[in-house]
Amino acid sequence: MYSEERYRITRELEMLLTDYWHEVDTNWGRNAGSFYTEDGIFEGSRSIYHGREQIQQFYDFRLGRGPRVAMHSVTNFRVVVESPTRATSTWYLLLFAHDGPPIQESAPPIQISLMTDICVKCADGQWRYQHRKFEVWFQGGVETTSMDVSSATGSGELRGN
Repeated sequence: MYSEERYRITRELEMLLTDYWHEVDTNWGRNAGSFYTEDGIFEGSRSIYHGREQIQQFYDFRLGRGPRVAMHSVTNFRVVVESPTRATSTWYLLLFAHDGPPIQESAPPIQISLMTDICVKCADGQWRYQHRKFEVWFQGGVETTSMDVSSATGSGELRGN
């Protein structure tokens, strides 16, 4: 149950997670796609994005909508190691966000979700997300951002909230 391997992998995945949300919150996701495998899945609360390219298109869409202050806070992080190159992590996400530049009025989180990540260690030695799933438990206030998936292939309308 508690082993050196689990400890090491837990720390590596915790660092990956904090680096990912730091990228999203402070660099607006300009490099967010690089955290996923080529065939990665981002199963958000309102849309599902398939593949690194489509995931990055979502973050590019989000950036193109204009200023947005967001803070993705993480708690209760835990890992189940399946092998030296595969692990599942669960954690809670508290999302605070609002369109516009800082400083925004303080408010409760707009979403609290149980998150599940399937992570794989790739040939280059880097851990990446193969599948991220949001299970929303609480939601209210400002809408989360979503991109019509068909728009990622050039055939639909973008929507963002």
